[in-house]
Amino acid sequence: MAAGRVFEINVDLVKERAKCNFDIREITHILDGGETNTIQRKKIEDATLNDGQSRDVIPEEYLGPKEKYENAVRKSCVYAKISKDELMNMTGLELLGFTSPVFRRIADAYFKEVSPFLLHVGMFIPTIMGQCTPEQQAHWLPRALAFEIAGTYAQTELGHGTFIRGLETTATYDPQTEEFVLHSPTLSSYKWWAGGLGKTMNHCIVVAQLYTKGVCHGVHPFIVQIRDEETHMPLSGIVVGEVGPKMGYNTGDNGFLGFKHYRIPRDNMMMKNAQVLKDGTYVKVARHAKLTYGTMVFVRVMLVNEMAFNLAKAVTIAIRYSAVRRQSQPRPNQPEPQVLDYLTQQHKLFISIATAHALQFTSDWLWKTFTSVLADMRDGKTDTLPELHALSSCLKAICTSDCGTFIEICRFACGGHGYMASSNLPMIYSFVSATRTYEGDYTVLLLQTARFLVKAWEQMEEGKPVTPTLAYLSRASEGVKESWDSSNEGIIRAFQRVAAGKISGCVSCIRHHQKTGKDFEDAWELTTLQLVAAAEAHCRAVICSTYYNETIRLTASSSTNVKAVMEQLCTLYLLYWSLERTGELLRYTSLSENDLFGLQQRYEKLLALIRPNAVGLVDAFDLRDEILNSTLGAYDGRVYERLMEEALKSPLNAEPVNSSFHKYIKPFMQGKL
Repeated sequence: MAAGRVFEINVDLVKERAKCNFDIREITHILDGGETNTIQRKKIEDATLNDGQSRDVIPEEYLGPKEKYENAVRKSCVYAKISKDELMNMTGLELLGFTSPVFRRIADAYFKEVSPFLLHVGMFIPTIMGQCTPEQQAHWLPRALAFEIAGTYAQTELGHGTFIRGLETTATYDPQTEEFVLHSPTLSSYKWWAGGLGKTMNHCIVVAQLYTKGVCHGVHPFIVQIRDEETHMPLSGIVVGEVGPKMGYNTGDNGFLGFKHYRIPRDNMMMKNAQVLKDGTYVKVARHAKLTYGTMVFVRVMLVNEMAFNLAKAVTIAIRYSAVRRQSQPRPNQPEPQVLDYLTQQHKLFISIATAHALQFTSDWLWKTFTSVLADMRDGKTDTLPELHALSSCLKAICTSDCGTFIEICRFACGGHGYMASSNLPMIYSFVSATRTYEGDYTVLLLQTARFLVKAWEQMEEGKPVTPTLAYLSRASEGVKESWDSSNEGIIRAFQRVAAGKISGCVSCIRHHQKTGKDFEDAWELTTLQLVAAAEAHCRAVICSTYYNETIRLTASSSTNVKAVMEQLCTLYLLYWSLERTGELLRYTSLSENDLFGLQQRYEKLLALIRPNAVGLVDAFDLRDEILNSTLGAYDGRVYERLMEEALKSPLNAEPVNSSFHKYIKPFMQGKL
């Protein structure tokens, strides 16, 4: 609940919280990764939010584009100063690490959209850490961490995004001056989309085609100063600006960037994985291509956690509103029921709670996998990297897609009021909608995962070991259906059988096309619809398995009631997707019509079991009012009062009669216009 003014809590929410049969703090601790993390998070939230500096006197929705951006810059500096003054001396901060959502939570209290400095923290600094030599890090990191410089990450171009090898920006080495000459040879080669690039940043990491001694060595990253550090004016040879209005992210000044034979020092090439010597000789480390996955995979891993957090916000808003909102009169002379009492509303919303848990647990598991692979890479081992790349690709694709779908359903569940900007649901949806595309398009990422799956199937056929997430392949027998088992373990095995069957089908289809005379790439292209479906099925199997196993592990020492409700959510997730994917289960398992009837009955009973704990479950996300930024989802449930308070802030309500009446409406009505 927000600090500051305390209002009487809506009576329906008081009753809902009284129904809850588990200790909410227990689940909060599970989601935070332990009680210590919860305590630390709350201390940080208090230090950064209690003084009220995150709040806007005039809501962002009433500001113009220029004013929105300037306000976001102001609050970014306020937030950064508070972080420096209050957080840097706070003990225990190091325990949170990258996997904690605490800093992301706080940012949402300051920015209804995004901070212009988001990519400085999210990509500029991590890329320096991952792609620079120790000497380069010693030079750049202190300046970046102290905000002496501000940087972004410029990879995508007007003409190319996911196809990185197609990037057109060139970096040609000149041994006479020991400089790289950056150039944008075409309009389509201009960098596009980098957050903060338009007006905020004075440095950026630029991904360009490296040329030396007349040979192209592919794309490499370079640190490039684009603005004067004192005046902030673009430097000579730099063309930079802002891309204009978007569906969301309108406080992030996404920019464009072009180069006119712009020179940078040789040392500005990020040289951890490849180098250009003074004479222009190109030197790369072993397996350079695999090592350059680092930043890209890191961002995709973090996006899975980001999706869980945004879905948690949306479903908290929708559940609380559904407990307060009353609608219709099914029985004469009876009070209008809470919307949350309708089975259809429970069907819309409870799966979102379960999905938020599923994605958070999967994110934490993926982070551990990522750190393990990084440790292997430091020891010179890159064998586990392809699986991590495949996992991060498909999980990024599926998680962003699922979250976009469920957040929109949460908005639908709030009826007309969910359309209000003050509900914050439109903003959350537009924010998440963008993630389905950036850092790897949905379809392209699934096809990357599919290449890994096809290779794994071929390895399995040859009797070679496969990675742990694909161990299920060895259980699949061509033409043999999985015996249906309605237990949670049985449902997971069924989803694995679906994935194995689809992977097998893809391999067979590719081979069929090759037998008809097609080369591999043509055969692959003709199979892409099936390959995307196979990657989706594999990812769903991974999420189901991980959610189930992590739920058991994380609740091992929990109270009986917490174990029960967490298991109910996990089972709900498995049943929901079983009912969504009945066609696939019928194809690859012995699922019968009676089994389907049983699944539906179990699913509806689970909705009834979860219903008394619904508000408690979203309270366990422990999202302060400042972070939710919602008239519909505040802890006190004062929905209608908050809606009216926000409406009265509209500039159109500042005067009883708008000047347009006298200028246009009245003359028009009198026939004098």
